[in-house]
Amino acid sequence: MTRRLLLSYLSLAALVLACLEIPLGFVYSRSERERVVNAAKDEAESVSAYASLSLSAGRAERDLPRRVAHCAERIGGKVVIVDAAGTLLAASHPMAAVMSADLASRPGLAAALNGTSTVDVRTSTIGGVEYLSVAAPVRHTSGLQGAVWLTLPTRTVHERVHHVWLLLGLGGLGVLTAVAVVGFAIARWTGRPIRELERATDELADGGLAAPVTITKGPPEVRRLAAAFNRTAARLAHLLDAQHAFAGEASHQLKTPLAALRLRLENLEPSVAARGRGSLAAAVTETDRLSRMVEGLLAMARLEENAAMPGPVDVGAVCAERHRTWQPLFEKQRVSLVLFAGSVGPVLAVPGGVEQIVDNLLSNALRASPSDSTVTMELRLHVPARRALRDARPAWVDLHITDEGPGMTPEQRARAFDRFWRAPGAPKGGTGLGLSLVQRLAHASGGGASLHAAAAGGLDAVIRLPSAEATREGHGSGPEKPGQRKRGVPVLRV
Repeated sequence: MTRRLLLSYLSLAALVLACLEIPLGFVYSRSERERVVNAAKDEAESVSAYASLSLSAGRAERDLPRRVAHCAERIGGKVVIVDAAGTLLAASHPMAAVMSADLASRPGLAAALNGTSTVDVRTSTIGGVEYLSVAAPVRHTSGLQGAVWLTLPTRTVHERVHHVWLLLGLGGLGVLTAVAVVGFAIARWTGRPIRELERATDELADGGLAAPVTITKGPPEVRRLAAAFNRTAARLAHLLDAQHAFAGEASHQLKTPLAALRLRLENLEPSVAARGRGSLAAAVTETDRLSRMVEGLLAMARLEENAAMPGPVDVGAVCAERHRTWQPLFEKQRVSLVLFAGSVGPVLAVPGGVEQIVDNLLSNALRASPSDSTVTMELRLHVPARRALRDARPAWVDLHITDEGPGMTPEQRARAFDRFWRAPGAPKGGTGLGLSLVQRLAHASGGGASLHAAAAGGLDAVIRLPSAEATREGHGSGPEKPGQRKRGVPVLRV
Protein backbone atom coordinates (compact mmCIF):
# COMPACT_ATOMS: atom_id res chain seq x y z
CA MET A 1 0.00 0.00 0.00
CA THR A 2 2.86 2.38 0.81
CA ARG A 3 4.42 1.87 -2.63
CA ARG A 4 1.12 2.46 -4.40
CA LEU A 5 0.42 5.65 -2.49
CA LEU A 6 3.96 6.89 -3.11
CA LEU A 7 3.67 6.03 -6.80
CA SER A 8 0.38 7.92 -7.05
CA TYR A 9 1.91 10.99 -5.36
CA LEU A 10 4.93 10.93 -7.68
CA SER A 11 2.79 10.40 -10.78
CA LEU A 12 0.56 13.35 -9.90
CA ALA A 13 3.56 15.57 -9.13
CA ALA A 14 5.31 14.54 -12.37
CA LEU A 15 2.15 15.30 -14.37
CA VAL A 16 1.82 18.76 -12.81
CA LEU A 17 5.51 19.52 -13.38
CA ALA A 18 5.30 18.39 -17.00
CA CYS A 19 2.25 20.58 -17.60
CA LEU A 20 4.06 23.57 -16.11
CA GLU A 21 7.72 23.21 -17.11
CA ILE A 22 7.41 22.06 -20.72
CA PRO A 23 5.25 25.03 -21.83
CA LEU A 24 7.50 27.35 -19.77
CA GLY A 25 10.60 26.03 -21.54
CA PHE A 26 9.10 26.50 -25.02
CA VAL A 27 7.84 29.99 -24.16
CA TYR A 28 11.30 31.02 -22.98
CA SER A 29 12.93 29.55 -26.11
CA ARG A 30 10.50 31.40 -28.37
CA SER A 31 10.96 34.69 -26.53
CA GLU A 32 14.75 34.35 -26.65
CA ARG A 33 14.60 33.72 -30.38
CA GLU A 34 12.39 36.73 -30.97
CA ARG A 35 14.66 38.90 -28.83
CA VAL A 36 17.75 37.93 -30.81
CA VAL A 37 16.02 38.39 -34.17
CA ASN A 38 14.63 41.81 -33.24
CA ALA A 39 18.03 42.93 -31.93
CA ALA A 40 19.70 41.84 -35.17
CA LYS A 41 17.09 43.62 -37.28
CA ASP A 42 17.48 46.81 -35.26
CA GLU A 43 21.25 46.66 -35.63
CA ALA A 44 20.97 46.11 -39.37
CA GLU A 45 18.63 49.10 -39.69
CA SER A 46 21.04 51.23 -37.67
CA VAL A 47 24.02 50.30 -39.84
CA SER A 48 21.90 50.84 -42.98
CA ALA A 49 20.97 54.37 -41.88
CA TYR A 50 24.57 55.21 -41.05
CA ALA A 51 25.77 53.86 -44.42
CA SER A 52 23.15 55.92 -46.22
CA LEU A 53 24.38 59.10 -44.53
CA SER A 54 28.02 58.25 -45.22
CA LEU A 55 27.37 57.53 -48.89
CA SER A 56 25.38 60.73 -49.31
CA ALA A 57 28.14 62.77 -47.66
CA GLY A 58 30.89 61.07 -49.66
CA ARG A 59 32.67 59.78 -46.56
CA ALA A 60 32.07 56.09 -47.20
CA GLU A 61 35.68 55.09 -47.59
CA ARG A 62 36.65 56.84 -44.36
CA ASP A 63 33.66 56.21 -42.06
CA LEU A 64 32.20 52.85 -43.12
CA PRO A 65 35.19 50.58 -42.20
CA ARG A 66 35.37 52.12 -38.74
CA ARG A 67 31.60 51.80 -38.24
CA VAL A 68 31.52 48.22 -39.51
CA ALA A 69 34.37 47.17 -37.23
CA HIS A 70 32.74 48.82 -34.21
CA CYS A 71 29.37 47.17 -34.91
CA ALA A 72 30.89 43.73 -35.44
CA GLU A 73 32.81 44.03 -32.18
CA ARG A 74 29.66 45.03 -30.30
CA ILE A 75 27.41 42.23 -31.58
CA GLY A 76 30.19 39.66 -31.79
CA GLY A 77 29.36 38.83 -35.39
CA LYS A 78 30.23 39.88 -38.95
CA VAL A 79 29.05 42.91 -40.94
CA VAL A 80 29.31 43.44 -44.71
CA ILE A 81 28.24 46.53 -46.74
CA VAL A 82 27.95 46.49 -50.54
CA ASP A 83 26.90 49.14 -53.04
CA ALA A 84 23.97 48.94 -55.42
CA ALA A 85 26.01 46.86 -57.87
CA GLY A 86 27.03 44.34 -55.22
CA THR A 87 30.60 45.61 -54.91
CA LEU A 88 32.11 45.34 -51.46
CA LEU A 89 32.34 48.70 -49.71
CA ALA A 90 33.33 47.64 -46.18
CA ALA A 91 33.66 44.39 -44.19
CA SER A 92 34.40 43.67 -40.57
CA HIS A 93 36.66 40.76 -41.51
CA PRO A 94 39.06 40.03 -44.35
CA MET A 95 37.38 38.47 -47.40
CA ALA A 96 38.94 36.73 -50.37
CA ALA A 97 38.44 38.14 -53.83
CA VAL A 98 36.30 35.17 -54.86
CA MET A 99 33.96 35.67 -51.91
CA SER A 100 33.77 39.44 -52.57
CA ALA A 101 32.77 38.78 -56.18
CA ASP A 102 30.00 36.35 -55.15
CA LEU A 103 28.36 38.61 -52.55
CA ALA A 104 25.64 39.84 -54.89
CA SER A 105 24.58 36.23 -55.60
CA ARG A 106 23.81 35.39 -51.98
CA PRO A 107 20.02 35.09 -51.38
CA GLY A 108 19.88 37.55 -48.49
CA LEU A 109 21.95 40.25 -50.17
CA ALA A 110 20.22 39.74 -53.51
CA ALA A 111 16.85 40.35 -51.87
CA ALA A 112 18.19 43.40 -50.00
CA LEU A 113 19.61 44.83 -53.25
CA ASN A 114 16.09 44.50 -54.64
CA GLY A 115 14.80 46.56 -51.70
CA THR A 116 13.53 43.79 -49.39
CA SER A 117 14.82 43.11 -45.87
CA THR A 118 15.36 39.44 -45.10
CA VAL A 119 15.91 37.41 -41.97
CA ASP A 120 17.20 33.82 -42.15
CA VAL A 121 16.68 31.92 -38.88
CA ARG A 122 17.14 28.23 -38.24
CA THR A 123 16.16 26.80 -34.85
CA SER A 124 17.12 23.62 -32.98
CA THR A 125 14.67 20.97 -31.83
CA ILE A 126 14.12 22.68 -28.46
CA GLY A 127 13.77 26.21 -29.84
CA GLY A 128 17.36 27.56 -29.57
CA VAL A 129 18.69 29.64 -32.48
CA GLU A 130 21.40 27.90 -34.50
CA TYR A 131 21.87 30.29 -37.42
CA LEU A 132 20.87 33.94 -37.88
CA SER A 133 21.50 36.18 -40.90
CA VAL A 134 19.91 39.62 -41.49
CA ALA A 135 20.11 41.69 -44.70
CA ALA A 136 18.70 45.22 -45.04
CA PRO A 137 18.74 47.65 -48.02
CA VAL A 138 20.56 51.03 -47.84
CA ARG A 139 18.08 53.59 -49.13
CA HIS A 140 18.34 57.28 -49.91
CA THR A 141 16.01 59.81 -51.35
CA SER A 142 17.79 59.41 -54.65
CA GLY A 143 17.20 55.67 -54.67
CA LEU A 144 18.76 52.39 -53.56
CA GLN A 145 22.44 52.81 -52.60
CA GLY A 146 23.38 49.27 -51.44
CA ALA A 147 22.75 46.67 -48.74
CA VAL A 148 23.92 45.64 -45.26
CA TRP A 149 24.43 41.99 -44.31
CA LEU A 150 24.82 40.90 -40.65
CA THR A 151 25.73 37.42 -39.50
CA LEU A 152 25.38 36.69 -35.77
CA PRO A 153 26.94 33.74 -33.87
CA THR A 154 24.17 31.86 -32.06
CA ARG A 155 26.24 29.62 -29.77
CA THR A 156 25.65 31.85 -26.74
CA VAL A 157 21.91 31.92 -27.29
CA HIS A 158 21.86 28.19 -27.89
CA GLU A 159 23.74 27.52 -24.65
CA ARG A 160 21.47 29.87 -22.73
CA VAL A 161 18.37 28.00 -23.89
CA HIS A 162 19.90 24.63 -22.98
CA HIS A 163 20.90 26.01 -19.60
CA VAL A 164 17.31 27.04 -18.91
CA TRP A 165 16.06 23.59 -19.91
CA LEU A 166 18.65 22.02 -17.60
CA LEU A 167 17.57 24.26 -14.71
CA LEU A 168 13.96 23.32 -15.34
CA GLY A 169 14.86 19.61 -15.32
CA LEU A 170 16.92 19.87 -12.14
CA GLY A 171 14.19 21.89 -10.49
CA GLY A 172 11.61 19.28 -11.42
CA LEU A 173 13.86 16.51 -10.11
CA GLY A 174 14.29 18.39 -6.84
CA VAL A 175 10.54 18.84 -6.53
CA LEU A 176 9.97 15.14 -7.21
CA THR A 177 12.57 14.25 -4.57
CA ALA A 178 10.85 16.45 -2.02
CA VAL A 179 7.47 14.98 -2.98
CA ALA A 180 8.93 11.47 -2.61
CA VAL A 181 10.23 12.19 0.90
CA VAL A 182 7.05 13.87 2.08
CA GLY A 183 4.84 11.36 0.24
CA PHE A 184 6.68 8.42 1.79
CA ALA A 185 6.10 9.83 5.26
CA ILE A 186 2.42 10.45 4.50
CA ALA A 187 2.02 6.99 2.95
CA ARG A 188 3.62 5.32 5.98
CA TRP A 189 1.38 7.29 8.29
CA THR A 190 -1.70 6.50 6.20
CA GLY A 191 -0.89 2.79 5.94
CA ARG A 192 -0.06 2.26 9.62
CA PRO A 193 -3.59 1.00 10.54
CA ILE A 194 -3.54 -1.31 7.53
CA ARG A 195 -0.16 -2.73 8.61
CA GLU A 196 -1.56 -3.38 12.08
CA LEU A 197 -4.46 -5.23 10.49
CA GLU A 198 -2.02 -7.20 8.35
CA ARG A 199 0.07 -8.15 11.37
CA ALA A 200 -3.00 -9.27 13.31
CA THR A 201 -4.25 -11.24 10.30
CA ASP A 202 -0.89 -13.03 9.96
CA GLU A 203 -0.96 -13.96 13.65
CA LEU A 204 -4.49 -15.28 13.29
CA ALA A 205 -3.58 -17.24 10.14
CA ASP A 206 -0.57 -18.80 11.91
CA GLY A 207 -2.87 -20.19 14.57
CA GLY A 208 -2.11 -17.64 17.26
CA LEU A 209 -4.47 -15.38 19.16
CA ALA A 210 -4.56 -12.03 17.42
CA ALA A 211 -4.44 -9.04 19.74
CA PRO A 212 -7.29 -6.56 19.23
CA VAL A 213 -6.49 -3.91 16.65
CA THR A 214 -6.73 -0.25 17.66
CA ILE A 215 -9.84 1.26 16.09
CA THR A 216 -9.08 4.94 16.85
CA LYS A 217 -6.56 5.45 14.01
CA GLY A 218 -6.98 6.04 10.32
CA PRO A 219 -9.96 7.09 8.21
CA PRO A 220 -13.50 5.96 9.06
CA GLU A 221 -13.40 3.08 6.57
CA VAL A 222 -10.25 1.64 8.18
CA ARG A 223 -11.71 2.04 11.68
CA ARG A 224 -14.84 0.17 10.65
CA LEU A 225 -12.67 -2.55 9.09
CA ALA A 226 -10.63 -2.84 12.30
CA ALA A 227 -13.80 -3.13 14.40
CA ALA A 228 -15.16 -5.85 12.09
CA PHE A 229 -11.84 -7.70 12.26
CA ASN A 230 -11.81 -7.59 16.05
CA ARG A 231 -15.33 -9.04 16.18
CA THR A 232 -14.45 -11.73 13.65
CA ALA A 233 -11.23 -12.69 15.44
CA ALA A 234 -12.98 -12.88 18.82
CA ARG A 235 -15.79 -15.00 17.44
CA LEU A 236 -13.39 -17.29 15.59
CA ALA A 237 -11.27 -17.74 18.71
CA HIS A 238 -14.39 -18.58 20.74
CA LEU A 239 -15.56 -21.11 18.14
CA LEU A 240 -12.14 -22.78 17.93
CA ASP A 241 -11.84 -22.97 21.70
CA ALA A 242 -15.31 -24.46 21.94
CA GLN A 243 -14.54 -26.99 19.18
CA HIS A 244 -11.23 -28.04 20.73
CA ALA A 245 -12.77 -28.26 24.18
CA PHE A 246 -15.70 -30.33 22.94
CA ALA A 247 -13.58 -32.75 20.90
CA GLY A 248 -11.02 -33.22 23.65
CA GLU A 249 -13.46 -33.47 26.54
CA ALA A 250 -15.89 -35.70 24.65
CA SER A 251 -13.10 -38.07 23.61
CA HIS A 252 -11.67 -38.24 27.12
CA GLN A 253 -15.10 -38.67 28.70
CA LEU A 254 -16.05 -41.47 26.31
CA LYS A 255 -12.90 -43.51 26.79
CA THR A 256 -13.68 -44.49 30.39
CA PRO A 257 -17.30 -45.64 29.80
CA LEU A 258 -16.24 -47.58 26.73
CA ALA A 259 -13.51 -49.38 28.65
CA ALA A 260 -16.00 -50.19 31.43
CA LEU A 261 -18.56 -51.39 28.87
CA ARG A 262 -16.07 -53.73 27.22
CA LEU A 263 -15.04 -55.12 30.59
CA ARG A 264 -18.68 -55.81 31.53
CA LEU A 265 -19.29 -57.50 28.17
CA GLU A 266 -16.28 -59.74 28.68
CA ASN A 267 -17.48 -60.59 32.22
CA LEU A 268 -20.86 -61.63 30.79
CA GLU A 269 -19.32 -64.24 28.50
CA PRO A 270 -19.46 -67.17 31.02
CA SER A 271 -23.11 -66.41 31.78
CA VAL A 272 -24.30 -66.16 28.18
CA ALA A 273 -25.75 -69.19 26.45
CA ALA A 274 -24.13 -70.60 23.36
CA ARG A 275 -26.77 -69.14 21.07
CA GLY A 276 -26.06 -65.65 22.42
CA ARG A 277 -22.29 -65.81 22.09
CA GLY A 278 -22.42 -64.41 18.55
CA SER A 279 -24.34 -61.31 19.63
CA LEU A 280 -21.94 -60.83 22.53
CA ALA A 281 -18.93 -61.06 20.23
CA ALA A 282 -20.54 -58.55 17.85
CA ALA A 283 -21.15 -56.17 20.76
CA VAL A 284 -17.49 -56.45 21.84
CA THR A 285 -16.39 -55.79 18.24
CA GLU A 286 -18.56 -52.71 17.99
CA THR A 287 -17.23 -51.51 21.33
CA ASP A 288 -13.67 -51.85 20.03
CA ARG A 289 -14.63 -50.00 16.86
CA LEU A 290 -16.17 -47.20 18.91
CA SER A 291 -13.00 -47.01 21.01
CA ARG A 292 -10.86 -46.65 17.87
CA MET A 293 -13.21 -43.97 16.60
CA VAL A 294 -12.81 -42.03 19.84
CA GLU A 295 -9.02 -42.37 19.55
CA GLY A 296 -9.18 -41.03 15.99
CA LEU A 297 -11.29 -38.05 17.05
CA LEU A 298 -8.86 -37.34 19.86
CA ALA A 299 -5.91 -37.50 17.43
CA MET A 300 -7.63 -35.06 15.05
CA ALA A 301 -8.40 -32.69 17.89
CA ARG A 302 -4.77 -32.74 18.97
CA LEU A 303 -3.62 -32.18 15.38
CA GLU A 304 -5.89 -29.15 14.93
CA GLU A 305 -4.99 -27.73 18.33
CA ASN A 306 -1.22 -28.22 18.14
CA ALA A 307 -0.26 -27.01 14.67
CA ALA A 308 3.43 -27.93 14.85
CA MET A 309 5.92 -26.77 12.24
CA PRO A 310 7.31 -29.48 9.91
CA GLY A 311 10.86 -30.63 10.57
CA PRO A 312 13.34 -33.11 9.04
CA VAL A 313 12.34 -36.76 9.49
CA ASP A 314 14.26 -39.85 8.33
CA VAL A 315 11.38 -41.45 6.46
CA GLY A 316 13.43 -44.54 5.54
CA ALA A 317 14.20 -45.29 9.19
CA VAL A 318 10.56 -44.72 10.17
CA CYS A 319 9.30 -47.11 7.49
CA ALA A 320 11.84 -49.78 8.52
CA GLU A 321 10.81 -49.44 12.17
CA ARG A 322 7.07 -49.64 11.38
CA HIS A 323 7.78 -52.62 9.12
CA ARG A 324 9.36 -54.49 12.03
CA THR A 325 6.44 -53.56 14.29
CA TRP A 326 3.71 -54.68 11.88
CA GLN A 327 5.50 -57.77 10.60
CA PRO A 328 4.18 -60.26 13.26
CA LEU A 329 0.59 -59.10 12.75
CA PHE A 330 0.85 -59.52 8.98
CA GLU A 331 2.32 -62.99 9.46
CA LYS A 332 -0.60 -63.91 11.67
CA GLN A 333 -3.02 -62.90 8.90
CA ARG A 334 -0.94 -64.78 6.26
CA VAL A 335 -0.17 -61.58 4.36
CA SER A 336 3.31 -60.70 3.08
CA LEU A 337 4.69 -57.25 3.90
CA VAL A 338 7.48 -56.04 1.56
CA LEU A 339 9.54 -52.90 2.05
CA PHE A 340 11.55 -51.30 -0.76
CA ALA A 341 13.92 -49.19 1.37
CA GLY A 342 15.70 -46.80 -0.97
CA SER A 343 17.99 -43.92 -0.06
CA VAL A 344 15.68 -40.93 -0.38
CA GLY A 345 17.02 -38.76 2.43
CA PRO A 346 14.99 -36.92 5.06
CA VAL A 347 11.59 -35.35 4.46
CA LEU A 348 9.75 -32.47 6.09
CA ALA A 349 6.90 -33.64 8.32
CA VAL A 350 5.18 -32.73 11.58
CA PRO A 351 6.50 -34.57 14.64
CA GLY A 352 5.05 -38.09 14.76
CA GLY A 353 3.15 -37.56 11.52
CA VAL A 354 4.95 -40.16 9.40
CA GLU A 355 4.42 -42.87 12.05
CA GLN A 356 0.67 -42.20 12.23
CA ILE A 357 0.37 -42.09 8.43
CA VAL A 358 2.13 -45.44 8.01
CA ASP A 359 0.17 -47.09 10.84
CA ASN A 360 -3.21 -46.02 9.47
CA LEU A 361 -2.39 -47.04 5.90
CA LEU A 362 -0.97 -50.43 6.96
CA SER A 363 -4.03 -51.06 9.14
CA ASN A 364 -6.36 -50.34 6.21
CA ALA A 365 -4.25 -52.46 3.84
CA LEU A 366 -4.22 -55.41 6.26
CA ARG A 367 -8.02 -55.35 6.66
CA ALA A 368 -8.53 -55.19 2.88
CA SER A 369 -5.92 -57.83 1.92
CA PRO A 370 -6.95 -61.46 1.45
CA SER A 371 -4.79 -64.34 2.67
CA ASP A 372 -1.64 -65.18 0.70
CA SER A 373 -1.49 -61.66 -0.79
CA THR A 374 1.22 -59.00 -0.58
CA VAL A 375 1.30 -55.46 0.78
CA THR A 376 4.15 -53.31 -0.54
CA MET A 377 5.79 -50.30 1.07
CA GLU A 378 7.96 -48.25 -1.31
CA LEU A 379 9.73 -44.90 -1.19
CA ARG A 380 10.42 -42.96 -4.41
CA LEU A 381 12.38 -39.75 -4.83
CA HIS A 382 11.19 -37.31 -7.47
CA VAL A 383 13.69 -34.66 -8.58
CA PRO A 384 12.31 -32.25 -11.23
CA ALA A 385 14.41 -31.44 -14.27
CA ARG A 386 16.55 -28.32 -13.93
CA ARG A 387 15.66 -25.90 -16.72
CA ALA A 388 17.95 -23.09 -15.57
CA LEU A 389 21.17 -22.65 -13.65
CA ARG A 390 19.38 -21.34 -10.56
CA ASP A 391 16.29 -23.51 -10.76
CA ALA A 392 15.26 -24.19 -7.15
CA ARG A 393 12.15 -26.33 -7.61
CA PRO A 394 11.77 -28.68 -4.63
CA ALA A 395 12.18 -32.44 -4.70
CA TRP A 396 9.47 -34.75 -3.36
CA VAL A 397 9.42 -38.15 -1.70
CA ASP A 398 6.45 -40.43 -2.41
CA LEU A 399 5.47 -43.19 0.01
CA HIS A 400 3.48 -45.92 -1.76
CA ILE A 401 1.55 -48.52 0.24
CA THR A 402 -0.05 -50.95 -2.19
CA ASP A 403 -2.36 -53.87 -1.41
CA GLU A 404 -4.02 -56.58 -3.50
CA GLY A 405 -7.50 -56.19 -2.10
CA PRO A 406 -10.76 -55.39 -3.88
CA GLY A 407 -9.77 -51.75 -4.48
CA MET A 408 -12.16 -48.84 -5.00
CA THR A 409 -14.00 -47.23 -7.86
CA PRO A 410 -12.99 -43.67 -8.91
CA GLU A 411 -16.07 -42.28 -7.14
CA GLN A 412 -15.19 -44.14 -3.94
CA ARG A 413 -11.55 -42.96 -4.08
CA ALA A 414 -12.79 -39.36 -4.40
CA ARG A 415 -14.78 -39.71 -1.13
CA ALA A 416 -12.37 -41.91 0.78
CA PHE A 417 -10.82 -38.99 2.70
CA ASP A 418 -14.16 -37.75 4.08
CA ARG A 419 -14.72 -38.19 7.78
CA PHE A 420 -16.70 -41.29 8.83
CA TRP A 421 -17.10 -42.40 5.21
CA ARG A 422 -16.63 -46.09 4.58
CA ALA A 423 -16.80 -47.89 1.26
CA PRO A 424 -19.75 -50.26 0.73
CA GLY A 425 -18.70 -53.80 1.56
CA ALA A 426 -15.64 -52.63 3.52
CA PRO A 427 -14.35 -55.03 6.19
CA LYS A 428 -15.81 -54.58 9.64
CA GLY A 429 -13.89 -52.81 12.34
CA GLY A 430 -13.11 -49.57 10.49
CA THR A 431 -14.11 -46.14 11.75
CA GLY A 432 -13.90 -44.00 8.60
CA LEU A 433 -11.40 -41.65 10.25
CA GLY A 434 -8.03 -43.18 9.30
CA LEU A 435 -7.71 -41.77 5.78
CA SER A 436 -9.05 -38.38 6.91
CA LEU A 437 -6.34 -38.23 9.59
CA VAL A 438 -3.71 -39.31 7.03
CA GLN A 439 -4.69 -36.50 4.66
CA ARG A 440 -4.61 -33.90 7.43
CA LEU A 441 -1.17 -35.02 8.57
CA ALA A 442 0.14 -34.91 4.98
CA HIS A 443 -1.25 -31.41 4.42
CA ALA A 444 0.15 -30.20 7.75
CA SER A 445 3.57 -31.45 6.57
CA GLY A 446 3.36 -29.49 3.32
CA GLY A 447 2.50 -32.49 1.14
CA GLY A 448 -0.59 -34.37 0.01
CA ALA A 449 -2.35 -37.71 -0.08
CA SER A 450 -4.05 -39.53 -2.96
CA LEU A 451 -5.45 -42.95 -3.85
CA HIS A 452 -4.87 -44.77 -7.14
CA ALA A 453 -5.80 -48.09 -8.63
CA ALA A 454 -2.98 -50.62 -8.20
CA ALA A 455 -1.74 -52.77 -11.06
CA ALA A 456 -2.76 -55.95 -9.21
CA GLY A 457 -6.31 -54.73 -8.74
CA GLY A 458 -5.97 -53.34 -5.24
CA LEU A 459 -5.36 -49.84 -3.96
CA ASP A 460 -2.19 -47.73 -4.15
CA ALA A 461 -2.12 -45.10 -1.38
CA VAL A 462 0.42 -42.36 -2.20
CA ILE A 463 1.69 -39.90 0.39
CA ARG A 464 3.80 -37.09 -1.06
CA LEU A 465 6.11 -35.24 1.35
CA PRO A 466 8.63 -32.47 0.57
CA SER A 467 12.26 -33.48 0.65
CA ALA A 468 14.39 -31.79 3.31
CA GLU A 469 17.47 -31.83 1.06
CA ALA A 470 18.27 -29.40 -1.76
CA THR A 471 17.97 -30.60 -5.33
CA ARG A 472 21.08 -32.58 -6.17
CA GLU A 473 22.66 -33.01 -9.59
CA GLY A 474 22.93 -36.48 -10.96
CA HIS A 475 19.39 -37.57 -10.20
CA GLY A 476 16.86 -38.37 -12.82
CA SER A 477 15.69 -35.60 -15.09
CA GLY A 478 12.04 -36.05 -14.25
CA PRO A 479 9.45 -37.93 -12.25
CA GLU A 480 9.48 -41.70 -12.36
CA LYS A 481 6.85 -43.51 -14.31
CA PRO A 482 4.03 -45.20 -12.36
CA GLY A 483 5.13 -48.59 -11.10
CA GLN A 484 8.81 -47.90 -11.80
CA ARG A 485 11.18 -48.99 -8.99
CA LYS A 486 14.76 -48.01 -8.33
CA ARG A 487 17.41 -50.59 -9.11
CA GLY A 488 19.70 -51.84 -6.42
CA VAL A 489 17.13 -51.26 -3.60
CA PRO A 490 17.30 -53.86 -0.84
CA VAL A 491 14.07 -55.74 -0.28
CA LEU A 492 12.77 -56.91 3.10
CA ARG A 493 10.16 -59.62 2.72
CA VAL A 494 8.00 -61.38 5.29
